[in-house]
Amino acid sequence: MSQQNISILTLTLIASGTVNPYRAIGFDGAQAAVQGQKTMGTSLSQANNSEAMAVVTHGTAIVESGAAILMGDSLITDNQGRAIPASGALALAAGAVAVTSSAANGALLEGADLPEYVFADALQAAAGVGEFIEVLLRR
Repeated sequence: MSQQNISILTLTLIASGTVNPYRAIGFDGAQAAVQGQKTMGTSLSQANNSEAMAVVTHGTAIVESGAAILMGDSLITDNQGRAIPASGALALAAGAVAVTSSAANGALLEGADLPEYVFADALQAAAGVGEFIEVLLRR
């Protein structure tokens, strides 16, 4: 099997609040603080409020684990911006309406984002909290 190079893309953002290294970052420039929230990437280093920081948005990145993770797990954020396995639960988001369609032959969801945003897939395993693993970011 030959190795392939995966390119990464980083953006420079202004930190909104304190950001720890290798944590998921929201679109507001803040470290993820809600489990399963939508994120834009992961931080490369520590940043204080209003400081510039590099955020990996595409390709592979290093993230801190918030739980045990198996290689290949789909990952969401915990309430501290660390990676945890997705629960796989799919539910109606607040304000969403379940509808049916004869064309779709089943239930459809109408509303905002899904309750859990999967931001990456684990390329390495973690035995528990506080390990640093490589992930493949999703877009």
